[in-house]
Amino acid sequence: MQSPFYFIAKPLEGKRYNNTKEIGGIELIVSTSEEDHNFSNRQAEVIEVPRGYKGPIAPGDILLVHHNVFKFYNDIRGNRKSGKSFFREDLFFIEPDQFFLFKRNDAWYSYDRYCFVRPIPAQESYIFKPFSKEPLMGQMVYPNQYLISKGVYPGDIVCFQPESEYEFEVDGEKLYRIFDHQITIKL
Repeated sequence: MQSPFYFIAKPLEGKRYNNTKEIGGIELIVSTSEEDHNFSNRQAEVIEVPRGYKGPIAPGDILLVHHNVFKFYNDIRGNRKSGKSFFREDLFFIEPDQFFLFKRNDAWYSYDRYCFVRPIPAQESYIFKPFSKEPLMGQMVYPNQYLISKGVYPGDIVCFQPESEYEFEVDGEKLYRIFDHQITIKL
């Protein structure tokens, strides 16, 4: 079964939400809100790629997806519904602009126009800085092919445009997803 345009994927571990934590051998629910995007599952396992797809992603890869892919919604009458990505059972259609990284053999790779930057601690300065992270600066973690062709590699310190960072948790670490054209300089 293949879609002409979409990836077919299922939520990792079969869960639409990551809203539980195990503490002392007991699983606790840390959020009951289905609207809170912070607890949406953002990882999907690829089951099928689109028909005729020739890119780097293959069945079995893990995708880092947009927070709305697996969420439930309430319709105008208050009935619980799945979002537009829902296909059937635990399968979902993932559009190419709904995911940002893919994982193969325990290594993440950026996809399309996206890159991921690690926030860095505030730099020591003579001027008082009332924040813990340096604004508009970070360390490149997952550059895309375009940035690599321009000489930006993992570990490089980069600057980015204001309001361009979108926060994700990747393997337990907070990273910013940024479009490649919003990276302004390599320091």
